[in-house]
Amino acid sequence: MGFFLFFFLSLLSLASSASRVDQKTFIVRVQNEAKPSVFTTHKHWYESSLSSVLSPSTPIQLLHVYDSVFHGFSAKLSPTEALKLQTLPHFIAVIPEQVRHLQTTRSPLFLGLKTTDSAGLLKESDFGSDLVIGVIDTGIWPERQSFNDRNLGPINSKWKGQCVTTNDFGSNSCNKKLIGARYFCSGYEASNGKMNETSEFRSPRDSDGHGTHTASIAAGRYVFPASTLGYAKGVAAGMAPKARLAAYKVCWNAGCYDSDILAAFDSAVADGVDVISLSVGGAVVPYYLDAIAIGAYGAAEKGIFVSASAGNGGPGGLTVTNVAPWVATVGAGTIDRDFPADVKLGNGKVVTGAGVYNGRGLSPGRMYPLVYAGSGGGDGYSSSLCLDGSLDPDFVKGKIVLCDRGINSRAAKGEVVKKAGGVGMILANGVFDGEGLVVDCHVLPATAVGASNADEIRQYIDSASKSKSSATATILFKGTRLGVRPAPVVASFSARGPNPETPEILKPDVIAPGLNILAAWPDKVGPAGIPSDNRRTEFNILSGTSMACPHVSGLAALLKAAHPDWSPAAIKSALMTTAYTVDNRGETMVDESNGNTSTVLDFGSGHVHPTKAMNPGLVYDITPMDYVDFLCNSNYTINNIQVITRRNADCSGAKRAGHVGNLNYPSFSAVFQQYGKHTMSTHFIRQVTNVGDPNSVYKVTVRPPSGTLVTVEPKQLVFRRVGQKLNFLVRVEATAVKLAPGSTNMKSGSIVWSDGKHNVTSPIVVTMQQPL
Repeated sequence: MGFFLFFFLSLLSLASSASRVDQKTFIVRVQNEAKPSVFTTHKHWYESSLSSVLSPSTPIQLLHVYDSVFHGFSAKLSPTEALKLQTLPHFIAVIPEQVRHLQTTRSPLFLGLKTTDSAGLLKESDFGSDLVIGVIDTGIWPERQSFNDRNLGPINSKWKGQCVTTNDFGSNSCNKKLIGARYFCSGYEASNGKMNETSEFRSPRDSDGHGTHTASIAAGRYVFPASTLGYAKGVAAGMAPKARLAAYKVCWNAGCYDSDILAAFDSAVADGVDVISLSVGGAVVPYYLDAIAIGAYGAAEKGIFVSASAGNGGPGGLTVTNVAPWVATVGAGTIDRDFPADVKLGNGKVVTGAGVYNGRGLSPGRMYPLVYAGSGGGDGYSSSLCLDGSLDPDFVKGKIVLCDRGINSRAAKGEVVKKAGGVGMILANGVFDGEGLVVDCHVLPATAVGASNADEIRQYIDSASKSKSSATATILFKGTRLGVRPAPVVASFSARGPNPETPEILKPDVIAPGLNILAAWPDKVGPAGIPSDNRRTEFNILSGTSMACPHVSGLAALLKAAHPDWSPAAIKSALMTTAYTVDNRGETMVDESNGNTSTVLDFGSGHVHPTKAMNPGLVYDITPMDYVDFLCNSNYTINNIQVITRRNADCSGAKRAGHVGNLNYPSFSAVFQQYGKHTMSTHFIRQVTNVGDPNSVYKVTVRPPSGTLVTVEPKQLVFRRVGQKLNFLVRVEATAVKLAPGSTNMKSGSIVWSDGKHNVTSPIVVTMQQPL
C-alpha cells in the first residue's frame, strides 16, 4: 500500500492530539472494482469501512459518493481517522479538501464572430446547437432572456441530466436552452454548518451573479437591447448562442469546496456534457492532491473539453492556477471598449480614469472638496482602504474621497464612502495593481485610476494642504468608448507563468476577453454586488479570468460542433496554434500593469482567434496514455498516478517519452539548471496530425530565443492525406548566462509550420536557473 509520504507524516504528527473537534473533509480514493461481493453497493461498503475507523458513538455520514471521474467518496474525518482509513486494503489515498474561490458584449464581435458570416465558425457549427456546456459555478438565474429557448430544436437523446427542482427553482426553470441544473452543498455545510437560506438559495438558483454571468458569456442567446445602467449598449450574445447549458452550483457564501466540485464533475460527465467551464481557482498543489485536476482528467478522458480560469493573482509571476496539461488554462485580455471617467483637479489637470455610474451625479461644472481617506485621523491604514467604519463623517461629508485598493471589495469601499457622507470616490490602484483599470457599478459617482495617476492626485492634495488651500476635483463620466487602441492588452490582474507545478508546460495556454465584460445578471442582486444596492439590471459588467474562461468554453463548443471527431487536446491545440500576439496597432501586446511589452509568461500562446482555430491545418493531439507517461516522468508514484487516472499505471514506456517536456503539447518550454555548466541542451519530440488539406507540404520557420540554438528535423513535413500523423524533433542548445544565485532568465521565440495557407505557431521558452 503506497502513501503520500508528506501527507502521511503530517497526519501522524496530528494524530496523537486530534479529537473529533479537529474534523475536516477528506476525499478518499478507492481502487476500482474493489468492492467485496458481500456488499450490494459501493456506498454500503464505504459506510462499513468508515465504521471500522470511527468510534461507535460517531454517526457515519458520507458527503458524496463518486463514480464517473473518480472512484471513492468524501467524508468528515479527524486526522487520526483519516490515517487509519488509509491503512485499509483497497484504499489508495486520502486527500485533504481545499476551499476554492471565484475568479471574478462586444466581445463576440471583437473575436470576429459575426452572425452575418456565411462561412464562419458560427455558421459551420450551427452556433453550437446540440452541444452541452456544463458551467460549474454559483448557479444560474433561469428567467434571464439570455437563457430563452426560442427556435431551439429538441434536446439530444444522449442527455442524461436533470433539472433539480426546489421551492425557488420550479420545474419550468429549465427549458430547451437550460437543460440541466443541480446543486452540491454537502462539503460546504460540513465545514460551515447549515446554510442561512435567507441569504442564499438551497437550489441551483444564483444568489451571487457570477454563475449567471459566466453561463451567458459561454452560451447566452442574442438579446437586444442590452446594457448596464446605459453603458455598453448593443446586442448581448454568448460565444455559442445555440449551445445547451447545464448549471452545476458548487460555490456558496463561504467559497467552493473540493468535495462539492468533484461531485459536480462526476455528475456533469455522467449527464453527458461536451464542455466543462470552471471559473474557480485555489492554491497550486500536485495533481494527485488537486480535486479540479482529478475531475478534469476524468472528463478529458471521456472526450470532454475542460477550460478553467488562470486566476486573478497577476501581474506577479508564478501566480497561474489550474495548470494541469489536460485543462485549457485561460488568462484575461482587454477588448477595444472602455468606459472613461476622468478626474479633473482644481489645478486644471485632468487625470484619466474609468467608471460607470448613472444615478444622481455630481453637479456639472462644480468642483468638490477632495480628500485622501488615509489622512483623516484615527487608524490611517484602515481609513486609507475605506474599510467599514473607518471614515470620520466630519472629515468626508460632501467631499470626493480618494480610497486605496485592498482588503475589502472595490464596490464596498464606495458604500463606506457614501455611508459616511462622501459625494464621490476615486479608487486608487496600488503599485502592485499597476495601471490596470477595472470598472464597477458603484453606488455613488466613482472612478478608478492607475497607480501613477493616484500618486499625482495624492501629490496635488499634499501640495494644496501645504499651501493652506483646499484641494478640489470632479469626475467627468464620458460613457462608452469603442475602437480603443491598443487592444487587446494583457489585463493587469491576469495570473502569470511560469507554471509552479510543471515549468516544462507553459501556462496560461491562451488569453481571452476578461476585462469589463457585459453579460447576464440575476434579478435580486444589485449590480454593485453588495446587499445595500437595491438597483436591478438585466446585465452587468464584470472583470476577471472568470470572464475569460467561458469565452474559451463557448469557442470549444463551436469547434466541437464543427469537428465532432476532434479530441479535447486537438481543440485546445487549434486554439493555441492559431492564437495571435499582436494588438490592433500591429505591435506585440502590452502588459496593462506597466505599459511594457508582454511576454509568453503573460499570454501563453496568445489571444484566441476563433475563425482561424476552425481550420488550424495541423493539431498536436494527446492520448490518455501520453498523460500517464507525463505523470510517470513527473516522478509521481504508481499510487499517485492511479489517484488521477483511476487505473494501474505502467511507467515502463515513459522512458521512451524521455522527459516531462515531451508531452505532445502545442508549446515548448525548456528549463536548464546551470550548475556551472557552460552549455546545456535538451530535445523535444512532437507529433502533428493533418486536419487541413491532403497532399500538403509544411515548412518550418524557427525564431530561436536569444542566446540559444534551436534546430528542427525534418525541416519539412509532407502529408499525403488528412488524418496522417508525422513526427519531428526539436533540439535546443543554450549558453550559460551570468545570474545571481536563485535567479532566473527567460527568453522566448517561436516554431512555425506553414503550408502557405495555414501557419501553425508554437511558442518556445528557454529558462536558465542559477541554483542557490
